[in-house]
Amino acid sequence: MSTTPAPLTAAIRRSWDASRYLFIGIAIALTSYVGTFLVVAALIFAAVLVGLPALPEAAKVLRRFAEFERRRAAARLGVPFTPTPYPPLDSGELSERVRRVLTDPTVWRDALWLPVQALMGNALGYLTMVLWPVGLLVDGVFLSVVHLLDRRATDEYGTPPSMRQGLVLRWHPVLADLSASWTRSLLTSSRSTALDERIAQLTESRAGAVEAHGAELRRIERDLHDGAQARIVALSMRIGLAKQILDRDPAAARIRLDEAQDGAEAALAELRHVVRGIHPPVLTDRGLAGAVRALAADVSVPVTAGLDGVEDGRRLPAAIEAAAYFVIAEALTNISKHSGATAATVRIERPPGTLRVTIGDDGHGGADERAGSGLVGIRRRIAALDGTTRINSPIGGPTEIEVELPCGS
Repeated sequence: MSTTPAPLTAAIRRSWDASRYLFIGIAIALTSYVGTFLVVAALIFAAVLVGLPALPEAAKVLRRFAEFERRRAAARLGVPFTPTPYPPLDSGELSERVRRVLTDPTVWRDALWLPVQALMGNALGYLTMVLWPVGLLVDGVFLSVVHLLDRRATDEYGTPPSMRQGLVLRWHPVLADLSASWTRSLLTSSRSTALDERIAQLTESRAGAVEAHGAELRRIERDLHDGAQARIVALSMRIGLAKQILDRDPAAARIRLDEAQDGAEAALAELRHVVRGIHPPVLTDRGLAGAVRALAADVSVPVTAGLDGVEDGRRLPAAIEAAAYFVIAEALTNISKHSGATAATVRIERPPGTLRVTIGDDGHGGADERAGSGLVGIRRRIAALDGTTRINSPIGGPTEIEVELPCGS
């Protein structure tokens, strides 16, 4: 039979779990120490314009580092983790991306957290190391003696022994919770700040949506003016010419009428093309799954479609379906024209309250939003519906585009 008191075993287990959190905090503190100097150096070089291109990249690294610590603190405290809605840094000109970094309060909050973590993480981690030998000595001896006395009292009087808590080891969980709490408070926006940031994000996405809507209207106007309208004007002229020569040269009039019929069919095809650009009839008739299969059949690259998320017959809101359709259409067009890929995939999933669309290919990668490849339009279309877009396209490939849209079901 074990002579180690059960309370001591439980205290050691709790202390070890807390200590692991604090020991990892030491490594994070050392990294934060280096990161503090790197952030200062990046700002200094950016101030003299030399380091401007590196500023958005440094902000991305800082975001991932701070997000890792947010996730760790949430797990320690047992609270839900919600990803931080950072503004995108992958699109736009360099000046625009630098402006987003410098005006984003979340980036500044992450940067100010670094020196605090460098000090507090080390202090709490080293205090944990000191408490371990003291705790094992004090609590080990104390709880062992108390445990023997409690067992003796149980043998004499039949009363169950009380649960004794350690005097020193009990402080490890306290220190770990303290570390997680102040980390969470430093890296998480207050309600008013979060609301201000949300308003700023919605304002930016609304501006992008308005710009995208204006561009779409100009495209429709251009298609109608240069396509269908020009054909209808030519059709009217041919019919008028046929009327003029009908009495004196019926054969020539018939030729003009045949040409007018061909022009009417071409104009009708142009109008159908414009209508499909506004809202594809196949989407209304066959739903998102059927429309995606039709898109996959029209591109030159073999496409593997995983459509389990939209195969159950439940229709999504029309705006969500249209956005997903046009994102897939644009992505498959880019793959067919620019990627050099031999295969592509489209996957649609429906986590609770979300529609997730992932498009990938095995091409040469290097997709650049600034090159007019349609990726900016994808990002703006999704942002207008309060969705998120992630584009991963390293040189050499593969390329993956993932969008998430709130669908409320």
